[in-house]
Amino acid sequence: MIDAAGLTARYGAAQVVDKVSFAVAKGEAFGIAGESGSGKSTLLRVVAGLHAEWSGGLSIAGAPMRRGRLAHAVQMVFQDPYGSLHPRHSVDRALAEPLAVNRIGGAEARIASALASVGLEPRHRFRYPHQLSGGQRQRVAIARALILSPSVLLLDEPTAALDVSVQAEILALLQRLRQERGLTYVLVSHDLAVIAELCSRVAVMREGRIVEELAVEDLRAGRARHPYTAALIDASRGYRRQSSSALAP
Repeated sequence: MIDAAGLTARYGAAQVVDKVSFAVAKGEAFGIAGESGSGKSTLLRVVAGLHAEWSGGLSIAGAPMRRGRLAHAVQMVFQDPYGSLHPRHSVDRALAEPLAVNRIGGAEARIASALASVGLEPRHRFRYPHQLSGGQRQRVAIARALILSPSVLLLDEPTAALDVSVQAEILALLQRLRQERGLTYVLVSHDLAVIAELCSRVAVMREGRIVEELAVEDLRAGRARHPYTAALIDASRGYRRQSSSALAP
């Protein structure tokens, strides 16, 4: 479904993605991990068609992606559900806008179906972002991404801004949607536990390059070949131990 070969991305003179290659099969959930500044979010924006300064080869379902052109087959869910929704636009308008831009009819039925698919009720349709919880806002963002019936969903830290209990609900929703619709996911996250929950493979990025790819079973077992990957796994385990200790009575 996704084939990237030698992707390089810049912000002016600064090169942030350096000759990255990877492939994602149809229906697969593929994770990209790494610390802040590793280039993972920029890489995702290149695949989404939201970053113009890139070179290399990129195809979606066998069709080459042209620079600056966003294929309808690819949609993105951003980290901050409040920041990605217009504060003065209702849920109805947020979902109707992509249909209007792409001249797709049947908005009434499509919006109702999109809301139901993410577990929101008709009463949420005419509310504004500030009237929704963080989890509900992210559900709206997912519904907006799905309303054009994409084949690929790009997820940029989709649970990072949510409480732990809500994170689990959103991950379960994403799992269900992928299975029901045969979607292909690319998930960017610094949280290895989130990647292990949703993905079957993970690429680890450092300083703009992929240093290792491994199966999620190897990630869970700590079977890393590259020292940087091993350090990320150790840091993740240490963070979870500290979090558990802080919550203990």
